[in-house]
Amino acid sequence: MLTSNRNPTKPASDGARLEGLAPFAANRVHAAMQALRAKQAPAAERDLRTALAQAPTHPEVQRLLAIALRMQDKNAEALALLRQAAANWPDDVMIQNGLGTALDASGDRVAAIAAFRRACQLAPDAAVLWINLGKTLGDYGQYDEAIPVLEHALQIAPHAASEIRLSHALRAVGRIDESVGRLRAMLARDPADSEAWLALAGLKTRRLETDDIAGIEQVLEKPDLKPGERISLQFALAKAFDDHGRYAEAFAAYVDANAATRKIHAWDAKLFSAFVDDVLRMFVRPVSGATGNQGEEVIFIVSLPRSGSSLTEQILASHSQVVGAGELDATAVAIESESARRRQPFPQWVSAATADDWQRIGRHYLELTTRWRKPGQRFTDKLPGNWLRVGAIFAMLPGARVIDCQRDPVESCFSCFRTLFSQGNQPFSYDLADIAAHWRDYDRASHHWQAIYPTTYRVQRYEALVADPETQTRELLDFCGLDFDPACLRFWEAQRSVRTASAAQVREPIRKDTARADKYGALLDPLRKELGLAPFAAK
Repeated sequence: MLTSNRNPTKPASDGARLEGLAPFAANRVHAAMQALRAKQAPAAERDLRTALAQAPTHPEVQRLLAIALRMQDKNAEALALLRQAAANWPDDVMIQNGLGTALDASGDRVAAIAAFRRACQLAPDAAVLWINLGKTLGDYGQYDEAIPVLEHALQIAPHAASEIRLSHALRAVGRIDESVGRLRAMLARDPADSEAWLALAGLKTRRLETDDIAGIEQVLEKPDLKPGERISLQFALAKAFDDHGRYAEAFAAYVDANAATRKIHAWDAKLFSAFVDDVLRMFVRPVSGATGNQGEEVIFIVSLPRSGSSLTEQILASHSQVVGAGELDATAVAIESESARRRQPFPQWVSAATADDWQRIGRHYLELTTRWRKPGQRFTDKLPGNWLRVGAIFAMLPGARVIDCQRDPVESCFSCFRTLFSQGNQPFSYDLADIAAHWRDYDRASHHWQAIYPTTYRVQRYEALVADPETQTRELLDFCGLDFDPACLRFWEAQRSVRTASAAQVREPIRKDTARADKYGALLDPLRKELGLAPFAAK
């Protein structure tokens, strides 16, 4: 049996970590380690399973097998092994770090943060551990906590990705000037840093300078740029051209950047449209779902990206009885968990789901969002893609409200085209025809939900909100069952994290000069045609 003193607080030698293994099992582990270094995960898994059969409770064998499994996207089994390993070696840095990574991949970011914090306590001088903690805090929207963690990591060791994360975190909490300063310092050290250029361009309320255009163009002449670097620079250059009114050049840069991105992130518009058909068919009318007012504390905000949803959330989050939670993945996780349980993809199982099933799925959602639920308060869930899940939302959370943020279709679609979304998470957005097809699917879904949920589904139009903020805000609060709070009219003063591309914009009063489409004139006529709109007519 392993004794409790095998709890290394720093990575020990391979020999020390394999203490207690019989020679045969140790040989299998050494072979597996070589396979892992060569990224041959299946071979490593075979050797480690052989070793584990000989030593079924050995934490190091469990940890290494978890690595091999995670390399093959077998995260559930990896997580189970790491939990067993942590039970035996609770103070092992490498196990705690691996546990945090597996928990994060499973969607349990609260537990992941706890594991990463424990790892940092055990090895406070290891920058990589602080980086993992800071990244996960940021991913979970805890930017106030992420900032000092990332600053500490950078004090230990320079790390470009952490500098970018820190700049994003500073932007999210409204420290825009500090974010700019960090990025400018990065560019002073390395003028070819494509991620720093892209992040600087992402600060929508800050203009890029004429010198920036020349600097970006000079970097783009480098023959050894990687595709991702070139794409980031092209998006930054397009933003710089736009800032200086050089719209034809900006449009050409956007076209080139998006075309290159689309080669990396493929999109099948017809396949997606068929999926929307399936969803709407399953929810042709409200299904027999959960009973009572389950979910009455939740205000969902759905939309296409870049359609004013961040502004709407900022207004609501300024209310004394509303917590702004941002973009949560809890709805997707709850639905995907049910799909895994039934071994059927959503929405195929919807017709077989009972009221009790929906009640259970709704409780799962509420468990996932425990952090945001405060006594006597509401919270917002602003994940744009939830527009596809509205039927499921009302089935599992009948007490919820859904606000659908809509903007002029040309403005909304073109704004998507002008944005390089992180990790390719909006793959429809790199071709104007694809964007228009996506908008058409969204538009018909919106009309469908309006028809079958007339009292709990509200369309909030961005242009109306900009034109008459007070009237629209009063109507918005009334729809949510909230008394008027004058703080909502001074939403830019709210102290909260905002992690979308609009983070800088919602720190300022409403501007009425954000429309861009008319500045590009007839260049956007192909988009207008795809949307069924008339060609551009100069005013």
